[in-house]
Amino acid sequence: MNVAVIGGTGVYDPAWMLDAHTESVATPYGEALVTRGRLASAPDLSIIFLNRHGTGHALPPHRVNYRANIWALKALGVDRVVATAAVGSLNQAMAPGHFVLVDQFLDFTKSRPSTFFEGGEAGVVHTDMTEPYCGASRHRLSLSAAKWGIPLVNGGVYVTTEGPRFESAAEIRAFKLLGGDVVGMTGVPEVVLAREAGMCYTAIALVTNYAAGLAGQPLTHQEVLDVMKQQSERLRQLLAEGLPRLAETYACDCPTPEMPLIP
Repeated sequence: MNVAVIGGTGVYDPAWMLDAHTESVATPYGEALVTRGRLASAPDLSIIFLNRHGTGHALPPHRVNYRANIWALKALGVDRVVATAAVGSLNQAMAPGHFVLVDQFLDFTKSRPSTFFEGGEAGVVHTDMTEPYCGASRHRLSLSAAKWGIPLVNGGVYVTTEGPRFESAAEIRAFKLLGGDVVGMTGVPEVVLAREAGMCYTAIALVTNYAAGLAGQPLTHQEVLDVMKQQSERLRQLLAEGLPRLAETYACDCPTPEMPLIP
């Protein structure tokens, strides 16, 4: 199985890769930059890395070219995707420093293209989203986290907002009432597009702070970056142990897409 990592905020440099080289992949939605190399902890394993926010974190969440990114990974033969995301917590059980393998999402984005299937020649496709994240892959990553003693919660609802602003305290109260556990700005449409493309998708949400109205202080992007830097070694350990597990052959319940994107 071919595995790719999508790096979110604070995860820009694939230092855990050997012989890394960057290339551009042409897609119907524009070019996507990917880095190809080998996993340092398992040199026989080839890995693809994609920096979601681009060089120098130039792309805010609402301007990321999600369709180009997912199409490029599909075109390169990727079967399984592990994405990282910095999130705020709405749940006291998911404290700053915790990793959360989310299993559901709530979508509050507004202006992002969220499907490959716009009708016409591509057809109209209604993709099942009952279980958007790969349960089998989450289980394997949770075993890897346990080996390293990484505080991890397997399961949680990711609320995706449009950004780039942080949420209001009233919005956070509403999201909690709806069952949200963590909040971020990049989870959707990425997971939706990956499901449309027929790839198993797993999201590692790294809790960097409590959300607005729960933190007791104003939110800053620097705080997010600082916590991500503090957790970088734990993330490296999780990927080093977990990616070889995801490259193995195993059964999962992720459905086959109704219409393949790339024949």
